[in-house]
Amino acid sequence: MNKIISLSTIFALSIATSHAAELTQYTDESRAVAMPFLQRLGAENKKAISEGGLESAIGVCKNIAPQMTGDASRQTGWKITRVSLKVRNPLLGTADAWEQKQLQLFATRAAQGEKPETLEIAEIVQEPAGKSFRYMKAIALQPGCLACHGEQIPENVQARLKTDYPHDQATGYSEGQIRGALSIKRPL
Repeated sequence: MNKIISLSTIFALSIATSHAAELTQYTDESRAVAMPFLQRLGAENKKAISEGGLESAIGVCKNIAPQMTGDASRQTGWKITRVSLKVRNPLLGTADAWEQKQLQLFATRAAQGEKPETLEIAEIVQEPAGKSFRYMKAIALQPGCLACHGEQIPENVQARLKTDYPHDQATGYSEGQIRGALSIKRPL
């Protein structure tokens, strides 16, 4: 049986293939920014704790991390942020609607047994301002993060958090829970 493939079918398949290739390329490019960023942030936290104690890690998240995201955003031309459903700094960490949905899905997937370090999402979305590539990489709570984000926070750290973050909601986590995500938004 011979089948005739219409030009519209060929065109649709061509667009789908092109879309998949773009998505793969943008995802790879985003990972190339996200992974070193997260590794460097972890190293900065460990360095701060070893040099100045637990309270010093607060300064990394308050000062160094926003500087790092700003630098990466300027270098790439993309919007790069750290977001959460339970924010420490509402001005910098509040997730938009798309990010909130992904964070909720990350939490569900992690609760179902997926390894937090594998959780990511990438898609091309149509938004009011135009088409964008969106990428998020989950940030799971590591053992060293418990002193500032866990259920049992030392008094000196609590005092510093109250001073630096009067509207803090980013506590009560357990090791391995999804703390938030690194989010990349790239206009297309």
